[in-house]
Amino acid sequence: MAKIQSGKNTTKKETIVQKAAFLFRTKGYSATSMRELADVLGVEAPSLYNYIRSKSELIQEICGKVMSEFTTNLDAIENNTETATIKIETIVRFHIQKMLNNFDEVFVANHEWKHLKEPLLSTFLNQRRSYEKRLMILVENGIEKNEVKIINPYVAVLTILSAVRGLEFWYGHKKNVTQLELENEMVNHLLNGIIK
Repeated sequence: MAKIQSGKNTTKKETIVQKAAFLFRTKGYSATSMRELADVLGVEAPSLYNYIRSKSELIQEICGKVMSEFTTNLDAIENNTETATIKIETIVRFHIQKMLNNFDEVFVANHEWKHLKEPLLSTFLNQRRSYEKRLMILVENGIEKNEVKIINPYVAVLTILSAVRGLEFWYGHKKNVTQLELENEMVNHLLNGIIK
């Protein structure tokens, strides 16, 4: 029987989670079976259960990982001494990089979270609301410090997050633009709309 091959810098469980994220993105959570995941990994389905208990544990791992990475990044940014505009730019760049470099996982956390089971579903939604509120506070701080135009912080955050999620369309078509060009242009367009 074949064994699960871990990646260069990943454990076997992380490899399973990455392949699951790819399948959940391309087929949807509901339409993906553990047998299909085993086929993609080149192993027998029962061997998966040495590393993961269920399909629901996989969606939990993916959504939890993505939320944790975004929250940890925001924690660090909130606690640094940079200006509000630099903090906002750093967050925008982080979102773009995560979308481009961890597309499957971020896509799943954006679209398939509804398959989380309680109490994890409520926890995830509360974390997401808290994250968005903290971003709005950063924008409010920028307004107070006269670095950011007088705008509605909710609309600013909604615009930024929606624009970054729009990278899903770029990812599917990959036009003639590098990731760095894309990141720099997006940051330029998004921040020029709010920064004085």
